[in-house]
Amino acid sequence: MWQRSGIFRQRFLAKKTKLLNINHKVIVRTNVSSATRDETPPTEADVVICGGGVMGAAVAYHLAMAGWGDRTVIVESSRLGGGTTWHASGLIGAFKPSMTQVKLTQDSIALYKELEAKGLPTGWKQCGSLSLARTGDRMTVFRRMKAQSVSLNTECHLVTPEEIKALCPLLKVDDLFGGLWIPGDGVGDPYQICLTLIEEAVRNGVRVYENCKLTRVKTINDKVEAVETSRGTIECKYFVNCTGFWARSVGKLSEPYIKVPLHPVEHYYLHTKPIPGLDPMTPVVRDLDGYVYFRENDGRILAGGFEQVAKPVFEDGLIPESPNERFLPPDWDHFHILFEQILHRIPSLQNAKLEMLCNGPEAFSPDCKWIVGESPEIRNYYVAAGMKTIGIAAAGGVGRVTAELITKGLASMDYYELDVTRFLGLHNNRKFLRDRVKEVPGMHYALQYPHHEFKTGRNLRMSPIYPKLREAGAVFGQVMGYERPTWFQPDNEQDIDPMDGTQKYKIAYTNTFGKPPWFGHVEKEYAACRETIGLSDYSSFTKIDLWSNGTEVVDFLQYLCSNDVDVPVGSIIHTGMQNHRGGYENDCSLARIAPNHFMMIAPTIQQTRCKYWLKRHLPSDGSVAVSDVTSAYTAICIMGPATRQLLSELTDTDLNPKNFPFFTFKELDVGLANGIRTMNLTHTGELGYVLYIPNEFALHVYTRLIEAGEKYKIRHSGYYATRALRVEKFYAFWGQDLDTFTTPLECGRAWRVKFDKEIDFIGRDALLKQRDEGVTRQYVQLLLNDHDPDIDTWCWGNEPIYRNGKYCGMTTTTGYGFTFKKQVCLGFVQNLDSKGRPQVVTNQYILSGDYEVDIAGIKFHAKCHLHSPNLPTKFPDKERDSYHATRGQQIV
Repeated sequence: MWQRSGIFRQRFLAKKTKLLNINHKVIVRTNVSSATRDETPPTEADVVICGGGVMGAAVAYHLAMAGWGDRTVIVESSRLGGGTTWHASGLIGAFKPSMTQVKLTQDSIALYKELEAKGLPTGWKQCGSLSLARTGDRMTVFRRMKAQSVSLNTECHLVTPEEIKALCPLLKVDDLFGGLWIPGDGVGDPYQICLTLIEEAVRNGVRVYENCKLTRVKTINDKVEAVETSRGTIECKYFVNCTGFWARSVGKLSEPYIKVPLHPVEHYYLHTKPIPGLDPMTPVVRDLDGYVYFRENDGRILAGGFEQVAKPVFEDGLIPESPNERFLPPDWDHFHILFEQILHRIPSLQNAKLEMLCNGPEAFSPDCKWIVGESPEIRNYYVAAGMKTIGIAAAGGVGRVTAELITKGLASMDYYELDVTRFLGLHNNRKFLRDRVKEVPGMHYALQYPHHEFKTGRNLRMSPIYPKLREAGAVFGQVMGYERPTWFQPDNEQDIDPMDGTQKYKIAYTNTFGKPPWFGHVEKEYAACRETIGLSDYSSFTKIDLWSNGTEVVDFLQYLCSNDVDVPVGSIIHTGMQNHRGGYENDCSLARIAPNHFMMIAPTIQQTRCKYWLKRHLPSDGSVAVSDVTSAYTAICIMGPATRQLLSELTDTDLNPKNFPFFTFKELDVGLANGIRTMNLTHTGELGYVLYIPNEFALHVYTRLIEAGEKYKIRHSGYYATRALRVEKFYAFWGQDLDTFTTPLECGRAWRVKFDKEIDFIGRDALLKQRDEGVTRQYVQLLLNDHDPDIDTWCWGNEPIYRNGKYCGMTTTTGYGFTFKKQVCLGFVQNLDSKGRPQVVTNQYILSGDYEVDIAGIKFHAKCHLHSPNLPTKFPDKERDSYHATRGQQIV
């Protein structure tokens, strides 16, 4: 057995120095000319890339391939590949947590194969990968992945323990349920890939400057103007931050500073000495339930893992540039948990000889996703960082997307879930990051049940009624740092802290792929919203005020919005904000408060993103003002057939539909409070109101609603209940159903697009073209037949859809329909020809098919709808029917 000893630590330091020396020799052998290395950088360039690791190399390569080589410069503060690139594990697996990440990784694999075919070294080896399952739930994940593989164009196979043993004889398999074999996966040499990409970029005109430290990014009117370095100033139009775990620090070298939320943690790689007879094509093995992996590497075993509780490092925010200072001595006590799992899965390693245990810190984002895209603070400032140990798997795809954003202004794929605009300032707080990254690395291999919730970095943003919601039994989820009730459950002994008798803070959980533990609670909340009154906290919604002295704000919004916003004061408009492709950059409600004043309500996750979109299109003369008032208002939604009677008791305003129609806005007195911005809508398809309450009045208004609502059997309702209502009503969700490539014509919202407005809106030409040519995919609602919610695996999104036995699309949003008493899936259907190319689809095509949805390998027949059926209710109401006839609202 390997021993932890002082001798080992000495050997580790010697080995580390040896590896660094070897890497230096490799650098000297690259084709980057010494003249470029030593000469003074140019005084101007179109693009400056900061960071000479694999990510910066990939961006430079793709820019060079796009013809921008002689317009691009790389500045590297030390040596090429001297950051985390040279010591990375080199695993390249196609399956990732989302479709976007899968496509980007597939791009990377295709690029490395292409380079190898040209005789350029990348170290690519297609040895395949084996992912192992120790539990039935893990096998359910694999069955879902196997089902999804048809849409991802990825070959994979479910395998038994015996087949696993045949594929990799080193493994102990008697405790396994099975596994997933992906023959197209492999490994690469991160350092070789980095140098090859840079050499190709240089061959096509890119200039590289090592030992060139960035000191400042200069801006003018919040747009990139130049970079200052230790070797001179370079005027430029675009800047790309590819500095790995220095990206957060580099982000602070500008005014305003760029928020790149990253924090490093210890990360370990175990290297053995050569093992006689080790098959060079040994597959990559990921023992996910043990949180470890291993691969063959030049006749050795390279093994590592992602511990469930990681150790943050460099907590002062200062990351040394010198590898000798940056690399840390291994903490064997901390690594011991992973070490035991490695030896458990590969018993023969107990007889192997250890070469080194490398403790090379890696940086992680607070949500365990990559960080890509243009910063919201400075125009033409791009970020490509946070690749969390798998930079080479991401580099090819992310480099291409970044180059497209620079050269074309639009990427060829949607990447909103990775966009840097998904963060707020709170996510960049160093103490928040330090706490959060303790649990982030473990997410790599942890069993991810639906609706995952973090346990660190909680109780950051809370509405004034949060204590009351907690007393009422709220179980909280978190979105954009905001605590949002997901469901409510009565207090019990488990919810009381035995030390002081106080109520514990309850975090939402699902912990199953079948019928969730919250089902019964949500069912009651759903019933209250449809039959009596449900009360929900909508405070997390993004709220933006826009105004001008004259009517400039109207012209501004007419240009941004595809619907007509020039409506009477007091009206509410639901509209998309399209990009030049016609896709959704935002989906929002606009209440016209005055002739020159609008209030925008947008999805919670849009708080940074929609401000960024507004900011980049604001008139240069400053005639339109924008203010984020999200934190100024508490939003309470009351929904259900008795809501008008309830609210009438608390206000002097006549709420009769003739005086206060649906989809209109009024400022009301409620209880003793005044200035309550009240909207006659609910975003769920039920009758009701959303009250936007100045925070100082929030507790008073909430208390009066609860007290007056008692006789109406008012009940708190969480996000899961309102989500169920929306899914049944066939309402699209931004960030799930709607994205930057989805157009209104594809999701049944053409009636909200006003082509005849006097002001042309962004995306109009693209939508006109699509209207003339026809859509190639259509948004549908599917109701599953013969699905037993008590026994069968549930649909949780991204399930394949089949039409007449042929794959035709994927589900997006899913849920249980408590009125339908069926699983409900929303998604997009295509008509793919024999080569997989989408053809025009029509309503007749959609409705004439026989549909199935594949849930973890079992196909369930489904009824397809283009419009949600009318839902039966215990309380028929003409106003409710009229409400549904409006064809729904946007979802936030």
